[in-house]
Amino acid sequence: MTARTHIGPEIDIAPLVLGCNVFGWTADREASFAVLDAFAAGGGDFLDTADGYSHWVPSNAGGESERIIGEWLASRGARDRVVVATKVSTHPEFLGLSGANVRAAADASLQRLGTDRIDLYYAHFDDAETPLEETVEAFSRLVDAGKIRTIGISNYTAERAAEWMSIAKSGGYHLPVALQPHYNLVERGYETSGLRAVAEAEGLSVFPYFSLAKGFLAGKYRAADDATAQGASVRAAGAAEYLNERGLAVLGELDAIAAAHGTVPAAVALAWLRQQPTVAAPIASARNGEQLQALLASLRLELGIDELRTLDLGAVAEN
Repeated sequence: MTARTHIGPEIDIAPLVLGCNVFGWTADREASFAVLDAFAAGGGDFLDTADGYSHWVPSNAGGESERIIGEWLASRGARDRVVVATKVSTHPEFLGLSGANVRAAADASLQRLGTDRIDLYYAHFDDAETPLEETVEAFSRLVDAGKIRTIGISNYTAERAAEWMSIAKSGGYHLPVALQPHYNLVERGYETSGLRAVAEAEGLSVFPYFSLAKGFLAGKYRAADDATAQGASVRAAGAAEYLNERGLAVLGELDAIAAAHGTVPAAVALAWLRQQPTVAAPIASARNGEQLQALLASLRLELGIDELRTLDLGAVAEN
């Protein structure tokens, strides 16, 4: 098992985050409970969700993932053994990052999660219509109120992330401790956009989403027909965008390294990401036990310098 990591100075976690966006979408309550049980049994203890998950499903209104997590926490008595991150700005009833909306959305998330505090609360998407000072203050006040423990920002540009930090410092507000960008072996823009530089300068713990490139790096999709075949995931179309010469070359390197370690490509891709500068833990989702075991295998895998270099050379940045 790899060494544990941290969110800010106080929260200690295993270096793998379970993305809970599929709960209430491609995984119903029973399947979600099974995944959560197996994740906890396998040493995982950090759950990532958002208040908007999964409002895009025709029969859903938003908050389904949080509600399932809350029911699981209550039924297993697991709240003190699990770290929970959620986000604000995309729930249909709580859009944007105005101060009033942030406060109301946090209360709604707390109710759905059945808890008295959120361990890590993210601004999910930047809100250009709201003065950043207003948002920064609202998040800081939630820390003061004990409703959230730490602050994170997600999908922000490097410039806006730096601006948040500057406002927080000059105003005496609580500083963000975490950053959630789009980053994986075939999506390398984080490295060159200035975001990694901000994370390094500010000591932010980075938790990349789409860590497996929408499932592509798990190696399930190797031809266009795989993504359209009967039984393919509803997310398969997103993975298919990487089916090109570069993407297939990356899969080839993952296959070789996975074979050498007696593991699977997904575990190698997650281990590579975990071992990148500033990354505290990758976020990956699973809708069944088979997918989850591939994720948990990454916790037992440490890649050597030559293997990391091989993967880097096979995935030359294009972003």
